[in-house]
Amino acid sequence: MQFSHRLFPTRLGPSRPRVEIASEAALPTAFGAFRVAVFANDADDKEHLALVRGELHGAPGVPTRLHSECLTGDVLGSLRCDCRSQLERALLHLGQEPTGVLLYLRQEGRGIGLTNKIRAYQLQEAGLDTVDANLALGFQDDERDYGIAAAMLTTLGVGSIQLMTNNPDKVRQLEAHGVIVQRRLPHIVEPNGHNRAYLETKARRGGHLLGLTEDPDEPRS
Repeated sequence: MQFSHRLFPTRLGPSRPRVEIASEAALPTAFGAFRVAVFANDADDKEHLALVRGELHGAPGVPTRLHSECLTGDVLGSLRCDCRSQLERALLHLGQEPTGVLLYLRQEGRGIGLTNKIRAYQLQEAGLDTVDANLALGFQDDERDYGIAAAMLTTLGVGSIQLMTNNPDKVRQLEAHGVIVQRRLPHIVEPNGHNRAYLETKARRGGHLLGLTEDPDEPRS
């Protein structure tokens, strides 16, 4: 399939971001055959992209993953987070589905950018958890916004989605922007010795549904 390159003024949410598909092509991957579409928008200067399986226009209950960029995890294989594992798990699942979409959102470090993310790592090494490190830098715990993601889904013509996430805030934000979320699909990966404290903080302070309990003997990072 090929996507329309028209500019879509979305009628979703208060900021009403406008997006357009700037380029697209087939993308065979180790996880399956996708079509990649790069989006431009009028809300930020970042290029967000979608990996698409099948015909999405009007499709109900499309398996969908919103993945925020994580250079240290996605590219460098950092064990401080679960980002790469989540990305690969999502692509493996979507690569076997007749329809599906992964939105790769350029919101590094929960929206604070790479430089501040590494500064937050330094504060975590001094004893702060991920939430307090972001707050100490003058940011909210999570600066991400999913208005552009909602606009991208509308542009792709998705009727409704099944959202692969452990984060109820993603569901709330997408629904606030007019996206029909049929159900949430749990997207849990096993913790390791470097990221367990990070995941526990996501569960305890961020409300992520991870089913974790704290183990005082686990090393902190």
